[in-house]
Amino acid sequence: MLSSKSPKAVLFDIGGVCVLSPMEAIAAYENKHTIPRDWINYAISKSAPNGYWQRLERGEIEMNQEFFKGFNADLRNEQLWREYHTGFRNSKKKLKDVANPTQLGDHVSLKAEAANTRPTDQDRGSQGPAGTDNNHPPSKEPSSPRPSLSKLAKNTTIGDPVSIESDEVAESSSNISSSINGQSALSSSPSPPEAVLRLNSPPPLPEIDGESLFWSMMDHSRKSDPYIFPALLRLRKMPPKERPILAALSNTVIFPPNHPYNRLSDSKESDPRSQFDIFIASAEVGMRKPNPDIYKLALGKLDKLDKERGGSGITAEDCLFLDDIGENLKTARDLGMRTIKVVLGKTWRAVKELEQATGLEMMDEKTRRSKL
Repeated sequence: MLSSKSPKAVLFDIGGVCVLSPMEAIAAYENKHTIPRDWINYAISKSAPNGYWQRLERGEIEMNQEFFKGFNADLRNEQLWREYHTGFRNSKKKLKDVANPTQLGDHVSLKAEAANTRPTDQDRGSQGPAGTDNNHPPSKEPSSPRPSLSKLAKNTTIGDPVSIESDEVAESSSNISSSINGQSALSSSPSPPEAVLRLNSPPPLPEIDGESLFWSMMDHSRKSDPYIFPALLRLRKMPPKERPILAALSNTVIFPPNHPYNRLSDSKESDPRSQFDIFIASAEVGMRKPNPDIYKLALGKLDKLDKERGGSGITAEDCLFLDDIGENLKTARDLGMRTIKVVLGKTWRAVKELEQATGLEMMDEKTRRSKL
């Protein structure tokens, strides 16, 4: 539950918040090319902090064929492929809080958690300072040595997909191993060492065209979110003294000179960049979320603008931050900001939370009735 104190500043991420999430484009690419689910997110995430994606977002390299060559190499990292495949096959880990590499390059954040733990409130993007929830105290139930993975998966949100093998697959693998160790396998079955090796060996690395993937992500994220962007427009049209300061804090890329995508949209009114009082782009400042320094930079700019408008200044406690990535939200909370987790496919919920936090109406009646 958000604090009753109305925020003096609201900070928005761009990709996956104001515009559609490129995660949808990644999922479509994986499905079309029969690539294991979440492999692309995993490869990009695990290439941090100095993968080609991350370097592009910090403005350290240009978007050219050298970048695409390096990006392709990150997506075909054999060591990461083995780790990804092994982690899924033995069902000891699950992937959660997979962040979107968004239209402006939102960091692909991937956190592995042991399968015998439960999702925390922070993982779900809970509001307020990190680490506390008086309404839901920690469970005292004893943990099972091998909990149901399907039940764990149900505890995650759409925005935090969990890619794990089913209990049935894990059970099947266990039965095969037991059969081999017990010498009860069929006579035509391979010898134990060969069978065990086959179970644990990853298949060949999937072929991925990094350049094609990249542009499909950029293309998809040219479209405004149907709920959050209209809410932003409504806020922007209010007199400055009647609304919070509006800021964007986004991991970005810089397109080549004269490229049409240097604008987020073809028209000024539908261009998210033009709707903010302050716009902070990672590739322009040389830092990217979740580095605390880029948040502190944003706070400094907000404080300065508020004082220029006759205000008393802005601190982290005066700010509300919307993002679709748990890791980015965690940094904001650690600094003292309030947060709203934007969930893929349910962005209207973030608008309702934003209305509650600000006391301002941002949904039209038709949308409100359909989402009650």
